[in-house]
Amino acid sequence: MSVVEERYDVCVVGAGHAGCEAALACARLGLNTIIFTVSVDSIAMMPCNPNIGGSSKGHLVREIDALGGEMGKNIDKTFIQSKMLNKSKGPAVHSLRAQADKAAYSMEMRKTLQSTECLTIRQAEVSEIMTDHDVITGVKTFSGAKYFAKAVILCTGTYLGARCLCGEVINYTGPNGLQPANYLTDSLKKNGIEIFRFKTGTPARIDKRSIDFSKMQEQFGDEKIVPFSFTTNPDDVQIDQVSCWLTYTNEKTHEIIRENLDRSPIYAGIIEGTGPRYCPSIEDKVVKFSDKDRHQVFIEPEGIHTNEMYIGGMSSSLPEDVQYEMYRSVPGLENAKIVRNAYAIEYDCMNPNQLLPTLEFKKIKGLFSAGQFNGSSGYEEAAAQGLIAGINAAMSILGKKQLVLNRSEAYIGVLIDDLVTKENYEPYRMMTSRAEYRLLLRQDNADLRLTKYGYEAGLISEERYQWILEKEKLIHDEILRVNKVIIGANKNVQEILESFGSVPLNTGTTLTELIRRPELSYESLAQIDPERPKLPAEVCEQVSIHIKYDGYIKRQIKQVEQFKKLEEKKIPDDFDYDEVDSLRIEARQKLKLYRPISIGQASRISGVSPADISMLLVYMEQQRQKNRAEGK
Repeated sequence: MSVVEERYDVCVVGAGHAGCEAALACARLGLNTIIFTVSVDSIAMMPCNPNIGGSSKGHLVREIDALGGEMGKNIDKTFIQSKMLNKSKGPAVHSLRAQADKAAYSMEMRKTLQSTECLTIRQAEVSEIMTDHDVITGVKTFSGAKYFAKAVILCTGTYLGARCLCGEVINYTGPNGLQPANYLTDSLKKNGIEIFRFKTGTPARIDKRSIDFSKMQEQFGDEKIVPFSFTTNPDDVQIDQVSCWLTYTNEKTHEIIRENLDRSPIYAGIIEGTGPRYCPSIEDKVVKFSDKDRHQVFIEPEGIHTNEMYIGGMSSSLPEDVQYEMYRSVPGLENAKIVRNAYAIEYDCMNPNQLLPTLEFKKIKGLFSAGQFNGSSGYEEAAAQGLIAGINAAMSILGKKQLVLNRSEAYIGVLIDDLVTKENYEPYRMMTSRAEYRLLLRQDNADLRLTKYGYEAGLISEERYQWILEKEKLIHDEILRVNKVIIGANKNVQEILESFGSVPLNTGTTLTELIRRPELSYESLAQIDPERPKLPAEVCEQVSIHIKYDGYIKRQIKQVEQFKKLEEKKIPDDFDYDEVDSLRIEARQKLKLYRPISIGQASRISGVSPADISMLLVYMEQQRQKNRAEGK
């Protein structure tokens, strides 16, 4: 019997958010790429919440866009409501979130993939990876077809060994009832890859016509919409938006849940996998936060051409009859008709400490992985990893320098560094609190931070890169100009200051000093700055932030300089930790397991203390001096 054999540069396994970014990156760099999916209809599917972005996740989407990824552009084309979160706080935590039309988002991304040169879409289940002496050679499908490749990127999402649980009912399916991938796990284990079992969940979808919105609080989008992509014209996204709604659980809801905990597969011990701490089921909320008499419930539309409403905040794996009783106890949902049951899903993923910071496996050259298979959660975390894995797979084939973003450069750097250096016993979720240098890593300056890397990789056009250089110059020149503008204590100035509730001047001062007052801004003081040049809004935004937060920014830059000193102290690949006599046993074991590439990365590994790092530094300096003396 003849077997189909084909050859590609890159095989991408899975067409979720990670797989789409990985495949697009490789294909756009001219590599012959094939992307496998269990269903072509599931490309960029959103099986859980109907939104992109949110706290810290909005930062990731902006960074993906700055590097040349697609997620930001795609949501700009398909959103139905947009809101900038945390606007009452400082710019470091401002995060954009957009409600998506799920069907439109998936169709638009599929259209993008289908129209991309060098990219082939293939509906098939990958059942095996092929290797030769720990070097990837391709993949084999369940039908027996062989696809040879120079690099393979695993983006399997929640499909590996998947099963969905709703009370006592267990369905061996992937998300949304799609076919699971049942064979690849065994192949990965045979190749020495350590596999975990994680779980996540989703709430019910309810028919809009059965909801009484008069008992809920209407949630509107922003009056002025800010796009995700730096390439999207803001004028093109000022649309009529669809409302979301807010209601709350109550003591009756919690009583129903408590009375039926023994029927929850989570508490009955049926579920083996570990769930996400920061996105708990409603059962977990009721048990772990028993002091709370209510929890927020967000009613969000799944799209314009559907009546399905997503019940955010009430994911569950309780039985169907309990779900009806539980949801109908919530104000506005008394007559709720369930379209799709809530369920929990268990799936196979792997221990990400097996990866290099490039997202390539340490033990199998040419094999990369991204997304929920790496133990993370969320569309945005997946897309960010997919883009980096795609870039690095391409760079390895093209013989170019791979891209590793450090923690001081990007939220993506924080995300990947946390995954590959820390012990993750639950699905990892990005949060602003995880980023030590978040004042520098704002969502508004992602283009200034990262476009150069996208350009160097080949994913950013010359025109876009030149605009970034021009933008940097405009910002720099305007800050210098503002520093030199002297504002006198004349009557007009005093009246303007008083109109903003600001203390009048006793003597002249610089415009910079006035802008730093909490109640004033670069924009509000334009009327007393007649020489101010006409600048693009995005330049004005950066000028305002840099002036107002100058002291904090300079302080964080100094911290980054110290951080970089440790990152620049590279540890050789063949470093023998057994030769460092003073290292504690736990530290030695962890360092040999993780094989950090730098002292900075070593310092962030669980179980490695500051004293261990000092010992490492002393030993490395002694070796350096010894090698110098020997003329090496």
